[in-house]
Amino acid sequence: MEILWVLMAAALLAFVLLPFLRRRRGGIELVPAGHPDAADPADYGFVRQEELDIRMPGPDQDLLDVLDLVQRTQDYKAASQLLAGTEREGEPRWQRVQAFAGAASLELQQRPGGVSEAPGGQWLRVWRAEHPKDAGGAAVHAEFLVQQAWRTSTPGTDEFRIIMEEAKAACGEAALLAPGDPIPYIVELSVARGLGYSQAEFEQLWLKILDRAPNHMGAHLAALHYWCEKWHGSRELAYSFAEAAAARAPHGSLLAAMPLFAVFEHLPEVNLVSGFYQSEVVTKAIHGALHAVHSARADDPMLAHVRHLLVFFLVRGERWAEAMSQLVHIDGHVGALPWTLSADPAAEFAIYRALAVAGYEANGGSPATLTQ
Repeated sequence: MEILWVLMAAALLAFVLLPFLRRRRGGIELVPAGHPDAADPADYGFVRQEELDIRMPGPDQDLLDVLDLVQRTQDYKAASQLLAGTEREGEPRWQRVQAFAGAASLELQQRPGGVSEAPGGQWLRVWRAEHPKDAGGAAVHAEFLVQQAWRTSTPGTDEFRIIMEEAKAACGEAALLAPGDPIPYIVELSVARGLGYSQAEFEQLWLKILDRAPNHMGAHLAALHYWCEKWHGSRELAYSFAEAAAARAPHGSLLAAMPLFAVFEHLPEVNLVSGFYQSEVVTKAIHGALHAVHSARADDPMLAHVRHLLVFFLVRGERWAEAMSQLVHIDGHVGALPWTLSADPAAEFAIYRALAVAGYEANGGSPATLTQ
């Protein structure tokens, strides 16, 4: 127990002192606040911690505008129109379905309703009631139920199973409304994990997705969770799944970064060996992800997800310049792994960003030498 308290105290101390890191060639040191040699992320045009957007991994202005309108007016119509105009097989539709469902779920959590107040997320209930045949609304509702299960109950409890069974039925309804749409089946991947589908059942579900969107990165990330050691698979099964996806990835596909996500899902909870992040398995996964990033389209909506995870591993591996190269592309948005696992994603991201800046400058870097 003592070692746990020591680690927690060290983490808290780091959180307080990281803004005051000093860059010195060959090392990073702590200095008092306001010291002229303290590394300053603002020198690179990075946004202030309190201005970081935790809702999504990268910019999607259409989505942001619609979310703002829906939540301000409690009218679902703009959300329905946006999804109707979004390609079914592409990554943006999945991200937008998640965003609308998450917004409704958070609203409900913040405003559960009462005698004189309507519950939050009422716009989603109205959407389903007024347009029960709207495939977009059905998909958002299914994902909403999944998020509610994970957010409000504990896996293995009766409450969790009841909500997940309802989500499973909602996935089936959404699939009937749009036979060629992979989204209802991608939503069901989380249901499969929560309800403990057998591996044979999961494989059948996965084949339905491969038939509709074989290179869907979001689907692969959702499926990876099932195969992880902490759920229904093992380290070996998760690595095998990720490596198979990378091996069959077409040129320009971010599926080549899947092994890095598999490594992340199986990190030791407490790792005091600094060389781990420079080990062969991690280095190989990082190089695969870097190759995927360099080969991908600049407008690939999943690119930011890979860049965020790369920042985590590159900073841990003390590859400061490469970490900075990723940061210049993603700074401003932190709604992605690994930051979303923290109670304060913006603060977690800011710590790694400060470390990257300090390490970069300690080894001779500066705003003038940073290339994108």
